[in-house]
Amino acid sequence: MLQRVLICTALLLISADAPAQVDPSGYYGQHQLTTGSFYSFFNADYASNHMTGVGTYVDWTPPMFMHIGVEGEARWLMFNGANQFKEYNYLAGPRYAIQVGRRLRPYAKVLAGAGEIDFPYDLAHGGYLAIAPGGGADYMLSDRWRVRADYEYQIWPRAVGIPNIPGSVLKPNGVSVGISFAVFRGRTY
Repeated sequence: MLQRVLICTALLLISADAPAQVDPSGYYGQHQLTTGSFYSFFNADYASNHMTGVGTYVDWTPPMFMHIGVEGEARWLMFNGANQFKEYNYLAGPRYAIQVGRRLRPYAKVLAGAGEIDFPYDLAHGGYLAIAPGGGADYMLSDRWRVRADYEYQIWPRAVGIPNIPGSVLKPNGVSVGISFAVFRGRTY
């Protein structure tokens, strides 16, 4: 009797760990969270400053939409600025991407948020609205690793009255190259 109880218990424990289905026949969608970092080369559009800096970004694609997602990025242009000039961006917004082949994923985006400037000689610090349309492409190295090339054209409409540029609107633009990792790559079915 004890032997039968032990065998039944062992079979129950073994079968509890076994999955009922190996892989579903179809998927409803895919949700993904990707985070990465990049290096930027920008024309700051203030006193002809060509600057470089580092940044980070997060992309999220919800399961309901295969092509539409959300991107957030932060960029710190701190190198090559004349006389301690620095520019910072904190932006977020929608991103539309399509799959071309197995590895290439071009995208377009429109981000908005804060653009900040540390003016030369520590004269002042200004914060402005920044609108940033752009686009680029992610190239998949593996299921989780990607490299990115990105172009962004920013418009700072309220940056009026900045010293040396009276009555103008700033339009910084530039390219970034980076690498990312898919933190979460789940499937919903």
